[in-house]
Formats: sequence, C-alpha cells, structure tokens
Amino acid sequence: MPPRRRTDPADGRAAVAIWRAAPEDAPRSAVRVAVRFTLEELAEVAPGHAVEVRVPPDGAVQAVEGPRHTRGTPPNVVETDPQTWLALATGLLTWDDAVAAGRVSASGERADLSAVLPLQATRARP
Repeated sequence: MPPRRRTDPADGRAAVAIWRAAPEDAPRSAVRVAVRFTLEELAEVAPGHAVEVRVPPDGAVQAVEGPRHTRGTPPNVVETDPQTWLALATGLLTWDDAVAAGRVSASGERADLSAVLPLQATRARP
C-alpha cells in the first residue's frame, strides 16, 4: 500500500511546472512543494521501504521494494539537493550523470534509482 499523499497532485504538478519554467529562479515555496510531490510520486511508483531518499531540507521518503529499515542509519540511502532531485525527477539530468558529477550520494546495493527516474508524471517532454 503506497503512503498517503500529503501534496495534492494538481498543486504538485503546478509546482513542478513553475520550477521547470525557471529552475534557478523558482520561488522557494514552489521548489518545496515540487520536491515533496516528486518524493511522493517516487514512493508510489517504487513502493517499499528498502531505500531512504533524502532531499534536505524539503523531505525524505522510503521507497523501493526490499528489506524494511526500522532503526538507525538505513543501509540504502540516496541524498541530494532540491535542484538535483527535481532535475532527476523530470528527466533533465540522468542518474548516471548526477552520480558521476557527485551531485548524488548513493550508498547501498539498492540505492540505484535509474530504473525509476525520471518519474513519468513529471518527465521532460521534447
């Protein structure tokens, strides 16, 4: 069962659109909503609790099927900044390029999110 959504999908898509129109100049409030919405999308398309995805200071989610993590430092962690996360979620940046550039910290055998990114609901259109 996917986690309960906190972000209205219409508000989330609107925030992503605002960010896509001007990534560096988008209002902080729109970035925060866009990050939370896309993290919720990730949890929906890759349900589970094996990987903790952190996008400080805006949010975190557990996703990806596998062993559930309950205490201490998770064995599978992905962490990045809001701009990089949104670029990954929308397809403006590939997972491999982000990792190679050091824009994503990914540890653990299940921490590769390339199979689920970009998110279909936010994918960049040619």
